[in-house]
Amino acid sequence: MKNNTSFLYKPLEDKTITWFENSNKYLVLENTTADILKRLSKGVSVEEIAKALSKKLNVPLDKTIDFILDLEKKIYASKSTKKSNFLNDYRDIEKPTYFEFTKFYKINNLVFKVAFSSEYELYLVHPKFAHLEIENSENITHEFLVFLNNKYVFFYVDKNFIGAWSNKDIHYFQGKFSMELIQKIHQKEEHEWMGVFHASAVSNTEKTILFLGDSGNGKSTSLALLQANGFTCLADDFVPIANKNIHVYSFPAAISIKKNSVETLLPLYPELQNSAEYHFKRFNKIVRYLKPNNTDFYSHLPCNDLVFIKYEKESDLQVRQISKIEAFQELVPDSWLSPLKENAQKFLDWFHQINCYQITYSNNTKMIDTVSKIFKNNIDKN
Repeated sequence: MKNNTSFLYKPLEDKTITWFENSNKYLVLENTTADILKRLSKGVSVEEIAKALSKKLNVPLDKTIDFILDLEKKIYASKSTKKSNFLNDYRDIEKPTYFEFTKFYKINNLVFKVAFSSEYELYLVHPKFAHLEIENSENITHEFLVFLNNKYVFFYVDKNFIGAWSNKDIHYFQGKFSMELIQKIHQKEEHEWMGVFHASAVSNTEKTILFLGDSGNGKSTSLALLQANGFTCLADDFVPIANKNIHVYSFPAAISIKKNSVETLLPLYPELQNSAEYHFKRFNKIVRYLKPNNTDFYSHLPCNDLVFIKYEKESDLQVRQISKIEAFQELVPDSWLSPLKENAQKFLDWFHQINCYQITYSNNTKMIDTVSKIFKNNIDKN
């Protein structure tokens, strides 16, 4: 076969997860389909594969040939790359001479100076990190610049151009800002991260559990309840895992609390009463931010459990171990996963050995007790 695309395969339950190097995509395939792909990638002819498949499935040869040719076309079809409408050379962009807002954030012993050209850029970043703000400091460790030009948000770190994003891609800028932050905090380059997950990471000082769930399911609320009951918030929304030790690393952003959760949490966090509200029209949500109880942003811990959590009014507590394939298909679309082959292999190996649970609850005390049991490996997996 002429195509030099590289693949990785990981059998999981009754399927095979396949990673495609040319696109950094993961697909869950039937085992027979994965086997055909393996043989194609090794240069075995379509006719030879089709004959074996025809005999195995007892179907006409022309049908198996058509199936394999169609699969080959879908797998190797060239995908068009969406080009940015932004044509300016960033070297010709003049940085503003005046920045309306300058903030200083202290994380561990590092001081980040972040300059924003207007309130719009400030709004994209500051709410999640306001709890880290300090007064003007002369001991600057890193300097970030964020400014608007030609309807694009530009981002520089220590005088190096990082990128520019249009309004419709602004979430990519926010992700890149967070990535640059964790690289500086933990002294790791981008290639040293296995992935970043849209989840909440809760620790008991020995290991961590990742909580996942659709927006509105109560993921961040559950995190806030847990940190008020002896657990530590390691990260919320942006959960980085390093490739070397496969540990979850701490991230200093605040916990986002939706408006309908404030009343539940006020007895535990009275400071929410007068905290600022932020309206995110694009996501149709109003949130307040809660300071995480983590004070050591160097910390990192292993993770062996994923929990899909859902608050459902007046429901009995339900906890069950769920299909890893089901969990994989929920986890991957919202994640950034390293495009490097060795990191992809580590991700597949890590996911293969973790436990995946679903918790539905309405009683906070029962939820906290169940999570405690998961931490102690004392949960009924049936």
